[in-house]
Amino acid sequence: MSSVEECRAAIGKVSDRIMKVDEADRRKHLVERTVSVTVPDLDTVFDMRLTRNGLEDVTPRAAAAPADRAQVRITVSSGDLVELAEDRLDFAKAMLSGRVKLDASFGDLLRMRKLL
Repeated sequence: MSSVEECRAAIGKVSDRIMKVDEADRRKHLVERTVSVTVPDLDTVFDMRLTRNGLEDVTPRAAAAPADRAQVRITVSSGDLVELAEDRLDFAKAMLSGRVKLDASFGDLLRMRKLL
């Protein structure tokens, strides 16, 4: 199990990866969205915004704390979040095996696939 700080650092790595995508591709495929990453083993949710500048305003909160419903919702264990960020776990395989749950519109799924 990873810590809240390690998960936050992992989210930072994902944001850095988004920023490495060509700016023209980011403009083409990225639409600003609210995102929540629920980490059940830490009883924590990270709320953030996906923008052309990566993941911004990353804020952890207790899973039971009230919040607005995000447009893109991801549920993943702390260890898997770190592995995804470090490219040791393939996102598609993790999703198909149930290690990652993603709740988003079909259009958002297609756009995210192009970025990650």
